[in-house]
Amino acid sequence: MDFNFFEKIKFKQPFRFIDIAVQIGIGGVAVIVVAYWILWGSPTKVEVEQSGFRGTGMAQLEFESELRRLASVNVMPESEEPWIPEGGEPLARDIYENVQVLGNLTEDNFNRLMLAITEWVSPELGCVYCHGDLALEDYGQDNLYTKIVARSMLQMTININSQWTDHVAETGVNCYTCHRGQNVPEYLWFEPEPVTTLGPNSAYQNRPIPIAGYSSMSARAIQDYLVGDEEIRQLPTMPNQKNDTFGTIQSTYKNYSLMIHMSESLGVNCTFCHNTRAMSQWDQSPPQRVTAWHGIRMVREINNVYLDPLQPVYPPERLGPLGDAPKAMCTTCHQGVNKPLYGAPAVANWPELVSTDPVYPEEAAMAD
Repeated sequence: MDFNFFEKIKFKQPFRFIDIAVQIGIGGVAVIVVAYWILWGSPTKVEVEQSGFRGTGMAQLEFESELRRLASVNVMPESEEPWIPEGGEPLARDIYENVQVLGNLTEDNFNRLMLAITEWVSPELGCVYCHGDLALEDYGQDNLYTKIVARSMLQMTININSQWTDHVAETGVNCYTCHRGQNVPEYLWFEPEPVTTLGPNSAYQNRPIPIAGYSSMSARAIQDYLVGDEEIRQLPTMPNQKNDTFGTIQSTYKNYSLMIHMSESLGVNCTFCHNTRAMSQWDQSPPQRVTAWHGIRMVREINNVYLDPLQPVYPPERLGPLGDAPKAMCTTCHQGVNKPLYGAPAVANWPELVSTDPVYPEEAAMAD
């Protein structure tokens, strides 16, 4: 055996081989990073969109990588156009039993909407999710809580699309806006469990929760503004300002907590709704601020009129830790974009979700 072999490969200097391995590893990582950068772009590249007056810095900044992610998950499913009634067709209420909301639809349009709701809310379980494993002639039974909830949600959707156009405009909403193919929308909230403290409750501050962006601001904003009808008030921005519309430091923290929630829900910053040189001045704010004002009151009505009253209907496992029903917030619909599903028309092919007496496109054209 050639004992000079170890000398030839300089085995007496083992750290030299470690250095080479480290260099190769660093080089490999660098190649991967550069390849990723070339193929998918810089993960730190920012897209800027002006959202207010020129020269005031009113712009929205968003990482392009985040925009790509949001674009991939905010896609409205395709749907066919409604079937225009010819007149004289039997209506759903005359064919099926216990049709309380959509009974004035023709059979074809009624079944068309039922199939769409199945795809929007329960693509895996199908009709069984609301009706149970029953024969078709028994679908009129209200033996599952899911059917009772679905009926209330249909009424809520029609109310939103017909009474809250100041917020949802002509785009409207449908079941997919919140559900995104899931039985239960991902972004709901419950009353949080009380926190035991040794001293004062600190006005519900310093209790970082996701809804408040894990900030130190008040954890009561959602309850007080999106269920309760408390007015949004804050301290004056200038020492000499005095007005009954100004609030206390506690209400200011709660106000900021709500603003953080809205900002994160819509994926925007303060300048989307405010001119930051005059935060409280409505006449210097972008029109989005008025839309948001209506949105707060819309969500308040949704929670008080449609969601909270369903508490006795839900089984215990669907209730919150304090026994309350699930409730909506800004994130429920928006899910990171300032217009849900990037403003895709949610009711263009679904006039049934705008009125219980729908006008179909061809009929509207004839009326004009």
